[in-house]
Amino acid sequence: MRHHPRARALISALASFFFSLFLYSCHTCRSEFTLDSLNFTRHDGNPILAPRGESWEAKDVFNPAAIVKDGNVYLLYRAEDRTGIGKWNGTSRIGLAVSDDGLHFQREPEPVLAPTEEYENPGGCEDPRIVEHDGTYYVTYTAYDGKQARLCLASSKDLRRWTKHGVLFPDLNWSKSGAILAERSGGSYLMYFGDTHIWLARSNDLIHWNREPEPVLSPRPEKFDSRLVEPGPPPLLTCEGILLIYNSMSLTDGSYSAGAVLFDSRNPRRVLRRLDQPFFSPTQQDEIIGQVNQVVFLEGLVRFRQKWFLYYGAADSRIGAATR
Repeated sequence: MRHHPRARALISALASFFFSLFLYSCHTCRSEFTLDSLNFTRHDGNPILAPRGESWEAKDVFNPAAIVKDGNVYLLYRAEDRTGIGKWNGTSRIGLAVSDDGLHFQREPEPVLAPTEEYENPGGCEDPRIVEHDGTYYVTYTAYDGKQARLCLASSKDLRRWTKHGVLFPDLNWSKSGAILAERSGGSYLMYFGDTHIWLARSNDLIHWNREPEPVLSPRPEKFDSRLVEPGPPPLLTCEGILLIYNSMSLTDGSYSAGAVLFDSRNPRRVLRRLDQPFFSPTQQDEIIGQVNQVVFLEGLVRFRQKWFLYYGAADSRIGAATR
Protein backbone atom coordinates (compact mmCIF):
# COMPACT_ATOMS: atom_id res chain seq x y z
CA MET A 1 0.00 0.00 0.00
CA ARG A 2 1.32 3.41 -0.96
CA HIS A 3 0.93 6.47 1.34
CA HIS A 4 0.48 10.06 0.26
CA PRO A 5 3.45 12.24 1.34
CA ARG A 6 1.19 14.27 3.64
CA ALA A 7 -0.10 11.09 5.24
CA ARG A 8 3.44 9.85 5.80
CA ALA A 9 4.34 13.20 7.38
CA LEU A 10 1.31 13.02 9.67
CA ILE A 11 2.12 9.45 10.70
CA SER A 12 5.71 10.45 11.40
CA ALA A 13 4.61 13.44 13.49
CA LEU A 14 2.17 11.32 15.51
CA ALA A 15 4.81 8.67 16.10
CA SER A 16 7.24 11.33 17.32
CA PHE A 17 4.60 12.81 19.62
CA PHE A 18 3.69 9.51 21.24
CA PHE A 19 7.34 8.53 21.58
CA SER A 20 8.04 11.84 23.32
CA LEU A 21 5.04 11.26 25.56
CA PHE A 22 6.38 7.80 26.39
CA LEU A 23 9.80 9.22 27.26
CA TYR A 24 8.16 11.89 29.42
CA SER A 25 6.16 9.33 31.36
CA CYS A 26 9.11 6.99 31.82
CA HIS A 27 11.89 9.42 32.62
CA THR A 28 10.55 12.79 33.71
CA CYS A 29 7.85 11.59 36.10
CA ARG A 30 10.16 9.89 38.54
CA SER A 31 8.24 10.41 41.75
CA GLU A 32 5.19 8.46 42.84
CA PHE A 33 4.28 11.23 45.25
CA THR A 34 0.87 12.83 45.18
CA LEU A 35 -0.63 15.40 47.53
CA ASP A 36 -2.70 12.61 49.06
CA SER A 37 0.21 10.24 49.77
CA LEU A 38 2.38 12.33 52.10
CA ASN A 39 2.03 9.90 54.98
CA PHE A 40 5.29 9.70 56.91
CA THR A 41 6.08 7.68 60.04
CA ARG A 42 8.51 9.16 62.54
CA HIS A 43 11.62 7.18 63.43
CA ASP A 44 11.32 5.63 66.89
CA GLY A 45 14.88 6.69 67.69
CA ASN A 46 14.36 10.44 67.14
CA PRO A 47 16.19 12.70 67.49
CA ILE A 48 18.81 11.35 65.12
CA LEU A 49 21.16 14.29 65.80
CA ALA A 50 21.43 16.52 68.87
CA PRO A 51 23.86 19.20 70.10
CA ARG A 52 27.25 18.00 71.32
CA GLY A 53 30.51 19.27 72.76
CA GLU A 54 31.42 22.84 73.65
CA SER A 55 32.27 24.15 70.20
CA TRP A 56 30.47 24.97 66.93
CA GLU A 57 27.52 22.57 67.46
CA ALA A 58 27.19 22.87 71.24
CA LYS A 59 23.91 24.78 71.44
CA ASP A 60 21.50 23.49 68.75
CA VAL A 61 21.47 21.42 65.55
CA PHE A 62 18.50 21.57 63.19
CA ASN A 63 17.11 22.17 59.68
CA PRO A 64 19.02 19.56 57.62
CA ALA A 65 19.35 19.15 53.87
CA ALA A 66 19.84 15.64 52.48
CA ILE A 67 21.40 14.00 49.41
CA VAL A 68 22.28 10.44 48.40
CA LYS A 69 25.87 9.90 47.24
CA ASP A 70 27.79 6.64 46.71
CA GLY A 71 25.15 4.55 48.44
CA ASN A 72 25.01 6.72 51.56
CA VAL A 73 22.80 9.52 52.85
CA TYR A 74 24.57 12.80 53.60
CA LEU A 75 23.05 15.48 55.79
CA LEU A 76 24.12 19.10 55.69
CA TYR A 77 22.71 20.57 58.87
CA ARG A 78 22.63 23.90 60.66
CA ALA A 79 24.55 24.02 63.93
CA GLU A 80 24.78 26.84 66.47
CA ASP A 81 27.45 27.57 69.03
CA ARG A 82 27.12 29.77 72.14
CA THR A 83 29.31 32.65 71.03
CA GLY A 84 26.80 34.67 69.03
CA ILE A 85 24.99 37.82 70.03
CA GLY A 86 21.36 38.73 70.43
CA LYS A 87 18.30 36.81 71.50
CA TRP A 88 19.37 33.38 70.24
CA ASN A 89 23.03 33.66 71.26
CA GLY A 90 24.42 31.41 68.56
CA THR A 91 26.44 31.74 65.35
CA SER A 92 25.37 29.21 62.70
CA ARG A 93 27.58 26.92 60.64
CA ILE A 94 26.73 24.00 58.36
CA GLY A 95 27.95 20.56 59.34
CA LEU A 96 28.13 17.30 57.38
CA ALA A 97 27.06 13.83 58.54
CA VAL A 98 26.92 10.49 56.68
CA SER A 99 24.85 7.33 57.13
CA ASP A 100 24.65 3.94 55.44
CA ASP A 101 21.08 3.33 56.66
CA GLY A 102 19.57 6.84 56.61
CA LEU A 103 19.04 6.92 60.38
CA HIS A 104 22.36 6.55 62.19
CA PHE A 105 24.88 9.25 61.26
CA GLN A 106 28.57 9.89 61.72
CA ARG A 107 29.49 13.57 61.83
CA GLU A 108 32.49 15.36 60.38
CA PRO A 109 34.52 17.02 63.14
CA GLU A 110 34.46 20.49 61.52
CA PRO A 111 31.78 22.42 59.64
CA VAL A 112 31.90 22.41 55.85
CA LEU A 113 30.38 25.90 55.50
CA ALA A 114 31.22 28.64 57.97
CA PRO A 115 30.75 32.43 57.96
CA THR A 116 33.64 34.09 56.13
CA GLU A 117 31.95 37.07 54.47
CA GLU A 118 30.78 40.33 55.98
CA TYR A 119 27.17 39.57 55.09
CA GLU A 120 27.43 36.22 56.94
CA ASN A 121 28.56 37.64 60.30
CA PRO A 122 27.77 37.45 63.13
CA GLY A 123 24.68 35.32 62.50
CA GLY A 124 26.34 32.79 60.22
CA CYS A 125 25.26 30.32 57.53
CA GLU A 126 21.78 28.88 58.04
CA ASP A 127 19.20 26.43 56.69
CA PRO A 128 20.77 24.62 53.71
CA ARG A 129 18.92 22.93 50.86
CA ILE A 130 20.81 20.77 48.37
CA VAL A 131 20.47 19.37 44.85
CA GLU A 132 22.84 17.55 42.48
CA HIS A 133 23.18 18.07 38.75
CA ASP A 134 25.79 16.56 36.41
CA GLY A 135 28.14 15.71 39.27
CA THR A 136 28.00 19.11 40.97
CA TYR A 137 26.20 19.78 44.25
CA TYR A 138 24.42 23.09 44.74
CA VAL A 139 23.48 24.37 48.19
CA THR A 140 21.32 27.36 48.94
CA TYR A 141 21.68 28.79 52.41
CA THR A 142 20.78 31.91 54.35
CA ALA A 143 23.50 34.34 55.38
CA TYR A 144 22.58 36.44 58.40
CA ASP A 145 24.56 39.48 59.50
CA GLY A 146 22.44 40.15 62.57
CA LYS A 147 20.09 42.51 60.71
CA GLN A 148 19.42 41.15 57.24
CA ALA A 149 18.92 37.63 55.92
CA ARG A 150 20.22 37.03 52.41
CA LEU A 151 19.79 33.94 50.24
CA CYS A 152 23.17 32.63 49.04
CA LEU A 153 24.51 29.79 46.90
CA ALA A 154 27.56 27.50 47.05
CA SER A 155 28.68 24.58 44.87
CA SER A 156 30.89 21.53 45.40
CA LYS A 157 32.07 18.34 43.74
CA ASP A 158 32.56 16.35 46.94
CA LEU A 159 30.25 17.89 49.63
CA ARG A 160 33.26 18.96 51.69
CA ARG A 161 34.99 21.72 49.71
CA TRP A 162 32.58 24.48 48.72
CA THR A 163 32.83 27.49 46.44
CA LYS A 164 30.64 30.37 47.54
CA HIS A 165 28.84 32.27 44.77
CA GLY A 166 27.54 35.09 46.94
CA VAL A 167 24.14 36.66 47.48
CA LEU A 168 21.57 35.63 44.88
CA PHE A 169 19.32 38.69 45.04
CA PRO A 170 21.39 41.67 46.25
CA ASP A 171 18.54 44.08 45.49
CA LEU A 172 16.39 42.46 48.19
CA ASN A 173 16.79 43.52 51.81
CA TRP A 174 15.54 40.12 53.01
CA SER A 175 15.60 36.75 51.22
CA LYS A 176 15.66 33.15 52.46
CA SER A 177 14.85 29.51 51.78
CA GLY A 178 15.74 28.55 48.20
CA ALA A 179 14.45 25.18 46.95
CA ILE A 180 15.80 24.30 43.49
CA LEU A 181 14.27 22.02 40.87
CA ALA A 182 17.44 20.89 39.07
CA GLU A 183 15.56 19.86 35.94
CA ARG A 184 14.64 22.23 33.18
CA SER A 185 11.05 23.40 32.93
CA GLY A 186 10.26 25.61 29.97
CA GLY A 187 13.96 25.80 29.17
CA SER A 188 15.07 26.98 32.62
CA TYR A 189 15.87 25.61 36.03
CA LEU A 190 13.47 26.72 38.73
CA MET A 191 13.80 27.84 42.32
CA TYR A 192 11.02 28.52 44.78
CA PHE A 193 12.25 30.81 47.55
CA GLY A 194 11.26 33.27 50.25
CA ASP A 195 9.55 33.41 53.61
CA THR A 196 6.19 34.97 54.38
CA HIS A 197 5.43 34.53 50.66
CA ILE A 198 6.99 32.10 48.17
CA TRP A 199 8.48 33.49 44.97
CA LEU A 200 9.80 31.96 41.75
CA ALA A 201 13.21 32.43 40.11
CA ARG A 202 14.71 30.96 36.93
CA SER A 203 18.26 30.12 35.85
CA ASN A 204 20.12 28.82 32.84
CA ASP A 205 23.16 27.59 34.78
CA LEU A 206 22.02 26.98 38.40
CA ILE A 207 24.34 29.78 39.54
CA HIS A 208 22.76 33.02 38.34
CA TRP A 209 19.07 33.50 39.09
CA ASN A 210 16.40 35.93 37.90
CA ARG A 211 13.41 36.32 40.17
CA GLU A 212 9.90 37.04 39.03
CA PRO A 213 8.13 40.11 40.43
CA GLU A 214 5.06 38.54 42.03
CA PRO A 215 4.79 35.71 44.59
CA VAL A 216 3.37 32.33 43.61
CA LEU A 217 2.10 31.28 47.06
CA SER A 218 0.92 33.27 50.05
CA PRO A 219 -0.46 32.69 53.56
CA ARG A 220 -4.18 31.94 53.92
CA PRO A 221 -6.36 33.53 56.61
CA GLU A 222 -7.64 31.22 59.35
CA LYS A 223 -5.62 28.21 58.18
CA PHE A 224 -2.51 26.45 59.47
CA ASP A 225 -0.39 28.60 57.11
CA SER A 226 -1.96 31.94 58.03
CA ARG A 227 1.25 33.71 59.16
CA LEU A 228 3.90 32.65 56.61
CA VAL A 229 4.92 30.08 54.02
CA GLU A 230 8.44 29.14 52.91
CA PRO A 231 9.84 26.28 50.81
CA GLY A 232 10.88 22.98 52.35
CA PRO A 233 12.98 20.37 50.52
CA PRO A 234 13.73 20.74 46.79
CA PRO A 235 10.53 20.31 44.75
CA LEU A 236 9.71 17.04 43.01
CA LEU A 237 8.67 16.76 39.37
CA THR A 238 5.78 14.29 39.41
CA CYS A 239 3.41 13.13 36.69
CA GLU A 240 0.78 15.44 38.19
CA GLY A 241 3.00 18.52 38.29
CA ILE A 242 5.67 20.12 40.48
CA LEU A 243 5.14 19.07 44.08
CA LEU A 244 6.51 21.53 46.65
CA ILE A 245 6.51 20.72 50.34
CA TYR A 246 6.51 23.96 52.30
CA ASN A 247 6.91 25.06 55.90
CA SER A 248 4.33 27.34 57.44
CA MET A 249 3.48 29.25 60.60
CA SER A 250 0.04 29.75 62.11
CA LEU A 251 -1.14 33.10 63.41
CA THR A 252 -3.39 31.27 65.86
CA ASP A 253 -0.80 29.48 68.01
CA GLY A 254 2.57 30.28 66.39
CA SER A 255 3.24 26.63 65.49
CA TYR A 256 5.20 25.55 62.41
CA SER A 257 3.73 22.74 60.32
CA ALA A 258 4.29 21.38 56.82
CA GLY A 259 1.92 21.75 53.90
CA ALA A 260 2.19 20.90 50.23
CA VAL A 261 1.19 22.44 46.93
CA LEU A 262 1.11 21.20 43.33
CA PHE A 263 2.19 23.58 40.58
CA ASP A 264 1.59 23.15 36.85
CA SER A 265 4.81 21.81 35.29
CA ARG A 266 4.08 23.80 32.11
CA ASN A 267 3.35 26.98 34.06
CA PRO A 268 5.23 26.71 37.37
CA ARG A 269 3.43 29.76 38.76
CA ARG A 270 0.01 28.17 38.47
CA VAL A 271 -1.32 26.33 41.53
CA LEU A 272 -3.24 23.17 40.66
CA ARG A 273 -3.94 21.92 44.19
CA ARG A 274 -2.99 22.81 47.75
CA LEU A 275 -3.56 20.90 50.96
CA ASP A 276 -6.12 22.39 53.33
CA GLN A 277 -4.52 20.71 56.34
CA PRO A 278 -0.86 20.15 57.29
CA PHE A 279 0.51 16.66 56.67
CA PHE A 280 3.24 17.00 59.33
CA SER A 281 2.90 18.93 62.60
CA PRO A 282 4.70 19.12 65.96
CA THR A 283 3.44 16.31 68.17
CA GLN A 284 6.49 14.94 69.99
CA GLN A 285 8.20 16.41 73.03
CA ASP A 286 11.37 17.30 71.09
CA GLU A 287 9.21 19.16 68.56
CA ILE A 288 7.12 21.02 71.13
CA ILE A 289 9.81 22.21 73.54
CA GLY A 290 13.11 23.71 72.42
CA GLN A 291 14.83 26.88 71.24
CA VAL A 292 11.59 27.74 69.41
CA ASN A 293 8.58 25.81 70.67
CA GLN A 294 6.13 23.92 68.45
CA VAL A 295 8.24 23.61 65.33
CA VAL A 296 8.79 20.99 62.68
CA PHE A 297 10.80 22.46 59.81
CA LEU A 298 11.33 20.21 56.77
CA GLU A 299 14.34 20.66 54.49
CA GLY A 300 15.60 17.20 53.49
CA LEU A 301 13.88 14.52 51.39
CA VAL A 302 15.59 11.61 49.60
CA ARG A 303 14.75 8.28 48.02
CA PHE A 304 16.99 5.63 49.60
CA ARG A 305 16.71 1.82 49.65
CA GLN A 306 13.16 1.77 48.30
CA LYS A 307 11.95 4.24 50.93
CA TRP A 308 11.53 7.98 51.18
CA PHE A 309 13.42 9.59 54.06
CA LEU A 310 12.25 12.96 55.36
CA TYR A 311 14.56 15.03 57.60
CA TYR A 312 13.48 17.98 59.70
CA GLY A 313 14.41 20.38 62.46
CA ALA A 314 12.58 19.84 65.75
CA ALA A 315 11.92 22.99 67.80
CA ASP A 316 15.07 24.55 66.28
CA SER A 317 17.08 22.31 68.58
CA ARG A 318 17.42 18.78 67.22
CA ILE A 319 17.01 16.76 64.03
CA GLY A 320 14.36 14.13 63.36
CA ALA A 321 13.64 11.64 60.59
CA ALA A 322 10.50 10.08 59.18
CA THR A 323 9.97 7.50 56.41
CA ARG A 324 7.36 6.18 54.02
